[in-house]
Amino acid sequence: MFSVTKNIEFCYGHRLSNYAGKCQHLHGHNGLVEVTLAAARLNSGGMVMDFSELGGRVSAWLEANIDHKVILAASDPLAEVLEKQGQACFLTAGAPTAETLAKIIFDACAGELSLPVREVAFWETPSAGSSTSVLKSIFRHRPGPKKPFRIISKCVLPLPVPKAR
Repeated sequence: MFSVTKNIEFCYGHRLSNYAGKCQHLHGHNGLVEVTLAAARLNSGGMVMDFSELGGRVSAWLEANIDHKVILAASDPLAEVLEKQGQACFLTAGAPTAETLAKIIFDACAGELSLPVREVAFWETPSAGSSTSVLKSIFRHRPGPKKPFRIISKCVLPLPVPKAR
């Protein structure tokens, strides 16, 4: 399996309206998105995808949808006020957390952009981020008995289940 990762920066504002803390207030971030693609084989150019093409496609989606916009939950009463004032907003079904934004960007890459995305990491600040990946989606919906897993270098291995005494 081969993979490539491209980092793209953008700016946005948001607030968590149902949060008891400083993030309940409107504020902004310089976000960083890390998009990782994976492929079993390389293309005719010997790549998973050209970095310029990957960056261009994801950047275009970010610019059209969330770059320099205020990201709010659709239920946030501030959304209607800001939109009436001409402020560009991007509305989310739930709270616009780093986890939500990672999932929205992952879904856009996998769906609308038709990219072979393996993982999207979203960094709200240099020290705080979230990610969503194909592995997380697979194991979240895994049928059968639940067994604990240990992740080692992105390899998922079942842990031995201790025998009852």
